[in-house]
Amino acid sequence: MMSLKQFWTKKTLVGLGLGQFLSLLITSTGFSSSELSNRGINAPTSQSFLNYALLTVVYGSVMLYKRQALKAKWYYYVVLGLVDVEANYLVVKAYQYTSITSVMLLDCWSIPSVMLLTFIFLKTKYRFRKIAGVIVCVAGLVMVIFSDVHAGDRSGGRDPRKGDLLVIAGATLYAISNVSEEFLVKNANRVELMSFLGLFGAIISAIQISIIEHNELKSIHWTAGAAFPFFGFSLALFLFYSFVPVLLKMSGSTMLNLSLLTSDMWAVIIRIFAYHEKVDWMYFLAFAAVAVGLVIYSGGDKEEDQHQCIAGVGDEDAGRSKYFDEEADFDNINRGAIAGSSKTGDTSKHDCITSGERSETIENKNIGKEVQGKKS
Repeated sequence: MMSLKQFWTKKTLVGLGLGQFLSLLITSTGFSSSELSNRGINAPTSQSFLNYALLTVVYGSVMLYKRQALKAKWYYYVVLGLVDVEANYLVVKAYQYTSITSVMLLDCWSIPSVMLLTFIFLKTKYRFRKIAGVIVCVAGLVMVIFSDVHAGDRSGGRDPRKGDLLVIAGATLYAISNVSEEFLVKNANRVELMSFLGLFGAIISAIQISIIEHNELKSIHWTAGAAFPFFGFSLALFLFYSFVPVLLKMSGSTMLNLSLLTSDMWAVIIRIFAYHEKVDWMYFLAFAAVAVGLVIYSGGDKEEDQHQCIAGVGDEDAGRSKYFDEEADFDNINRGAIAGSSKTGDTSKHDCITSGERSETIENKNIGKEVQGKKS
């Protein structure tokens, strides 16, 4: 039976806090987009372009200053940039065709998609407690949907079927993007990931803007009221992208997607206190359910990390040589690569060293037995 001290580990608390910080950033981007839409500005790719440009300038400068060698193939980042740009575009575009309720519900598709992808490609194994946490979180979000229906806030949209398909496609691309980032941040380097995601994301966004949004940009009348939410959106998204790899390396992509479920509920709280709007009581029950689900999912990571480290030590050398070149500057990152990808969450350096020594002792004994067997 897991004690309360084992459950409330430092990693659990940091993961929960960081997840909610990211959720608040996403909430702020939603309010910025809503303000821009009210002013007749509908250029989602242009908004994302500034974020990618900031990532390129900031993290690219750090990478050039340190003269870091590439740990992953450049074309991995091209594919990741394309997937990420189109995921952002499809979900924002869906609001033009279907209701916000449908978008909220169908966007949950990213959670089972992430779990399936991490199980297949990262060999992540989810225990019953993890699955229970996911179920509680999704149940909380379903309460939000019923709350919208109960309050009569649901609007059908001009083409619900098209909008729903856009959301499902976007959520699937989000899942692919999150899992790819989790793999790269655990096997390569956070600065490299942000630099090249920003570079290729900016290039792809610029091409897309020139094709489908150039007329929209020309028609915008730039005022302080329009510029503030436009640049505020980009700044919030830049901070979001900067801290996402930290949570991915710490707790995995499933924890990230579960944490972002609370963004809609933070928006409700902001509407209550900032705009003095009344909301249905089920919102508060839903918020509590998602919070409990997050705690269940992320609790007790320290104990699981020890199992991950022991399980992954024997295969770490093979994993490193398979995907990236070995370099001394990133030895500590590569040491935990396969251990981190075998289950969500990253292992501590001290635990990996301890289990590594145990593994070496076992290997030496096995080698001695094999030699004796050959002699006999």
